[in-house]
Amino acid sequence: LPDDDRMDLNPSFLGIALRSLLAIDLWLSKKLGVCAGESSSWGSMRPLMKLLEISGHGIPWLLGTLYCLSRSDSWAGREVLMNLLFALLLDLLLVTLIKGLVRRRRPAHNQMDMFVTLSVDKYSFPSGHATRAALVSRFILNHLVLAIPLRVLVVLWAFILGLSRVMLGRHNVTDVAFGFFLGYTQYSIVDYCWLSPHTAPVLFLLWNQQ
Repeated sequence: LPDDDRMDLNPSFLGIALRSLLAIDLWLSKKLGVCAGESSSWGSMRPLMKLLEISGHGIPWLLGTLYCLSRSDSWAGREVLMNLLFALLLDLLLVTLIKGLVRRRRPAHNQMDMFVTLSVDKYSFPSGHATRAALVSRFILNHLVLAIPLRVLVVLWAFILGLSRVMLGRHNVTDVAFGFFLGYTQYSIVDYCWLSPHTAPVLFLLWNQQ
């Protein structure tokens, strides 16, 4: 056979490695999906996990930020909340874009009973809850003065929320891992493009007139 044909018949090391990692990812995700259904080994914990799921949903965070922004009476508070709103919108845009491009289906053992879903939510990669958890926790730790126990709780919330996505069967392990990475990176973008009365005076003046 010509050399090109022989190369096609022999899978590359990279291809084998990627398929092996994918197989491990699917196997581990199924093993960790202990709350994927009421009949699962930890099925009794499913309502608690779904409550935790709501704590990382985008809609409560967006509505809560808008409400706090409307009630804030200080420029410093408005600046922080305005940037949190910018971060949440950026997260929503990037996660939706990547999900639409990758189109990885959710695990087969997932039950589609999530709180307020969109059409793109049928896709799994990356985990929007994981990106939001990493983004919000890093934002809070950098812009709120918290005692050490509260800072630990913020980090634990982000980690447990990401883990719960696999336990509920919503995502594979790599979906959550990449979600954490993406959320961590998104904060760096927000910090670099930080909105303030000096960098975005029109935006703050318009909001002040509301």
